[in-house]
Amino acid sequence: MKKVVILQSNYIPWKGYFDLIHDADTFIFYDDVQYTNRDWRNRNKIMTPGGPRWLSIPCGADTKRLICEVALDDHAWQAIHWDTIRQNYRRAPHFERYRAFFEDIYLGRQWTNLSELNQHMIRLISTELLGIRTVFEDSRAYQLSGKRLERILDLVAQSGATHYISGPAAKSYINEADCAALGVELVWKDYSGYPEYPQGPLPFEHGVSVLDLLFHTGPAASDYIWGQRQASQ
Repeated sequence: MKKVVILQSNYIPWKGYFDLIHDADTFIFYDDVQYTNRDWRNRNKIMTPGGPRWLSIPCGADTKRLICEVALDDHAWQAIHWDTIRQNYRRAPHFERYRAFFEDIYLGRQWTNLSELNQHMIRLISTELLGIRTVFEDSRAYQLSGKRLERILDLVAQSGATHYISGPAAKSYINEADCAALGVELVWKDYSGYPEYPQGPLPFEHGVSVLDLLFHTGPAASDYIWGQRQASQ
């Protein structure tokens, strides 16, 4: 059995993204596809005393490029994002535990490519902070044919998957029959049931960056993503 997830890279994704990674034997970054503005590729939310706040990487408005082609020419955002994160989480119980880790990512080098930044952060958070052992691949390592759905199905087939795990948003363009024709079982990810953790005085918000979970719960972060689900199995 081989469980595969195929997904575009996101900027400091929410915990559900890492739940998908954890579910998979192989996670394939799918960044050689159309870049979309005002999407999760270049932005995400953190919690502030005033509620959720967007952190957005300036990438320009050009949509005639692939995600992996998005250049980052302005580097001022790196220090701004890190300062915003620091200001809003410096009193969180585990901020100091991870401070050097994230400070190095934001201030240790100048990022010139969005996909490279996103993939680097996702890999490091997964392996070094969440203890995930999933194998990471990149769709650019495959020779794919077709467009849109056909291309995804070709990637599923070439990956050797027996189970293709997908988020519910894909229900608008893929179904069980498409995968069954390849001898692959389609599994829909269920994001419900995540337990709350001590986040602050405002109403709890699940849909924020995984940074919020890490800074508040530290090494116990995985317990609030998949830990309790595994304990009940």
